Formats: sequence, C-alpha cells, structure tokens
Amino acid sequence: MSKTLAMLFLTAEVALGGGGSPPDPTQLTLTQAAEQIRARTLTSEQLVRALLARIDRSTQLNAFITLDREGALAAARRADKQTAQGGTLPPLHGVPLVFKDNIDVMGLPTSGGTAALRTATARRSAPVVAALIDAGAIVLGKTNLHELAFGITSDNATFGSVRNPYDLTRFAGGSSGGTAAALAARLAPGGLGTDTGGSVRIPAALTGTVGLRPTVGRYSQAGIVPLSNTRDTAGPMARTVEDVALLDALITGENVTLQAAPLRGLRLGVPRAYFYDDLDPETSRVIEAALSRLEAAGAVLVPVELPGLAELNARIGFPVVLYEVLRTLPAYLKASGSGVTLDNVVAGIRSPDVVGAFAAALGPDGQPGTADDAISQQVYQGAIQGARPALQALYRQTFANFKIEALIFPTTPAPAQPIQGSVEQVMVAGRAVPTFNTFIRNTDPSSNAGLPGLSLPAGLTAQGLPVGLELDGPAGSDRRLLAIGAALSKVLGPVTVPQLP
Repeated sequence: MSKTLAMLFLTAEVALGGGGSPPDPTQLTLTQAAEQIRARTLTSEQLVRALLARIDRSTQLNAFITLDREGALAAARRADKQTAQGGTLPPLHGVPLVFKDNIDVMGLPTSGGTAALRTATARRSAPVVAALIDAGAIVLGKTNLHELAFGITSDNATFGSVRNPYDLTRFAGGSSGGTAAALAARLAPGGLGTDTGGSVRIPAALTGTVGLRPTVGRYSQAGIVPLSNTRDTAGPMARTVEDVALLDALITGENVTLQAAPLRGLRLGVPRAYFYDDLDPETSRVIEAALSRLEAAGAVLVPVELPGLAELNARIGFPVVLYEVLRTLPAYLKASGSGVTLDNVVAGIRSPDVVGAFAAALGPDGQPGTADDAISQQVYQGAIQGARPALQALYRQTFANFKIEALIFPTTPAPAQPIQGSVEQVMVAGRAVPTFNTFIRNTDPSSNAGLPGLSLPAGLTAQGLPVGLELDGPAGSDRRLLAIGAALSKVLGPVTVPQLP
C-alpha cells in the first residue's frame, strides 16, 4: 500500500464516523453506506443484495448494460470477512459503485453502447476505476449510455433508451444517462460517467443528482473509449456534493475531507446573456428562486458578461471532436486488443444521430482516414491554436476582472423531455428547437476551455422534474468548486426521491 493511500485510509477513519442503519439501505448516500459498513451496522453483502433487489424491480429504467451480480456478491463477502478481521479499512470498503460502459473494468465488457464492442472484454481496469477499487469499492455493473457517448439523451438504438426515474416517458440525459438514472433511482450510491461537452452534468441535472466535470487532465483518460483527447474526461457522480468530492479525492489522491465554503461574501458571477437566454419557464422559475435563496444566505451575485463566447465556442466544439475521434478511437481499439476496428465500429452504429455524426467526421466518401474532407487540418489547428486559447483567456479575464470564484447558471435550458421524437428536436417554451445543441448550450463552453464544472440540484418544476444549477470555476479550482457546491447544496437542499411504479 502506498503512503498516499494509507493516509487517505486514516483520514477517512476520522471523516466518515458512524451512525445507525436505516430500514432501507438503498436510500443511503455513498458516505453513509461507508459509515454503516465501517461501524458494522450494515454488511456489504446486505447492501449489495438490497441494491440488486431494487435493480430487479427497476428494469424499466434500462440503466444497466452489464450487471455483475455474482461478482459484486463475491466481492461483498470478501469485504465482510476483512471487516471481521479488524484493522484499518479503506475509505470505500465494501461500497458498490457503477461505471459508465465506456470505461474499462477488468473482466467485464466495455461496449461503449455500440454493437461492435458488445463483447469486448477489458483486460485491465481504467486508472480511474482502479483507484476506486483500491479504495475498497465494489463494481456493481456497467451502465447504459448514448451510443459511443455521442449524444445527450441516452436514447440508444442498440441497447435501448435509458428512462428518467422522475418520468419514465422522458430521457435521463446523456451521454452518462445510465449512471445518473441508477443513482437517482437508488440502484447505487455513486459511480462514474464521462464528459466531453456535458455528458456528466446534463444527466445529473435532469435526474436530480450531482455530477463533476473535472479540469481536463486532472484524471487519467487511459482505458476509456474516447471521442476527443482535448475535451474528454471521466467525472464522478452521486447524490450529494460530499460524495462526489470523496470520489474525486480518491481518484486524485487528495485529502478526502471537504469543508463547505462560507457563503457570506462569496462572489458568484451570473452571466445573463447566453446562459439565461430562452429558458423553459419552469426552469427559469426554479433557477431564479434558487438564486434568491443563495443571495439571502449571503452570497454576492455579480452580473457578468463574456463577450464573443458563443462565436469562440462554435469554432471549437464540433471541429475538435469530429477531427479527433477518428484518431483517438482507433488508438483505443488497438490498445484494447479486442480485434475490433474503426470500420467495424462505424458499420455497427445504429442510433441515427450517431450515424450522422460519424458521417460528418468521415467525409463524403465514408472512408476512415479522410476526416480532412469534413474538418480540414487548417480548421482544426485554428480551433486548437486560436479559438481555444482565446476562450480560455476570456474565462480567465472574467474570473479576474469581476473578482468572482465561479459562474452560476442553469445546467440545461429545459428539464428532461419526452423520449419519443427527441432524436432531432424537442419543444422548449412552445418552440421546436434542436435537441443536441439546446441541451449542450450551457455546458459546452467550459468543456471546450477545459474548466471544471459542477451540476447540483436546484429544485423541481411544477411537473416534478429536476432542474440543475451549474457552477464553473477557473482551471484547477476543482476542490474549491466542490466546497462552494457543498455550501450551495446546504441552502438548496436535496430534491424529492423519485417514486417508481
């Protein structure tokens, strides 16, 4: 055991404490589950069996692609034996987690949500997974996603649509929709997703959960089916900011203790232009109520502007992903040893929107290696060497000039929409708007700049649908952003637990 991990274990002994076990262990947060197992008021096997029973009653959500029932039970029994032996226990000892099925977990398939990789078994776990297993976590299963993580609904033509626990007719968001749905429905206390343009934060917002997109480069991207080496990152997801902060600390090796930031005098930037434009009326109502509560609690809300943000962002997003995916994905496939090629993957794509995305990336002849037909190297270099640094500078100047610690805005312009007919467009505020561009509008700019972003619940609409509130901070401010999020969540409180049929 490394000295760093040993220190984390000892810190967790102090930070997690104890307490009594509730009647239904599936309602425990990640931190509470760790507390109960360490206090010996709950066994890991009891928790795993309770979660498996709940999963069996919730198959209509379609949250899982692979459920490792026997593997999780066997790991739980081993954890309970270790508990009985006494001694120092790791921070997540015996706690089950779920992982988006584009993240490698040794011995389980990494489908990427697409047909060609359905049986591609991972030979080793991604470093982000290995860090959590080293910290005592148990793998419960691999969760459903938008095909190849190339969308925001998790409406997957190969593995079926992930359904929102708050309304089974609506999407759960994407592309990490399966992880978000599992957490919201109390099928697991925590897990990992991935985020390129909003794929952790969007489903977190639409399911009343919490998701962190860390600063790009904070986590290793090895062992994850890629889209863009410039923009991709794994991200922790849970039902509380404290749980997300714990997962983040265990992945990075930082101290697991997190103190909520003092709210009084905390300066938060409110970028009305762009981020607050054309909101669904109920989203606007919930967000404005949340801002009023934060201001009453002592936060200082500072009007800010980011001139030229939309134009800079448009020059980066699609050009970078469409250019890089045909370089990064073949490299991952080769390293995985699956024998699956890019041709195999492209031929097996079934979701219409993802078919369209790869057609745009490949160019008019449809052949791999000719991405320059769609996105020229000149356009790509202009994005990487010109627009992206300019966007990053714009953010830096905004934080510095307005003396703010974070930007605050609605994660998505609207709550979850009906799955039926949502592939190309949805109705927002009585208007038909493009699904993808609408739902990534607020999450995409900070993604392109490589900044950390945290989505937490702001409340529910009159229809009982969750609304997310996002905080974006300067590069490298992840722990401070989590501390601010913890303070905000104390004021805003949790959302009502979804009632499944």
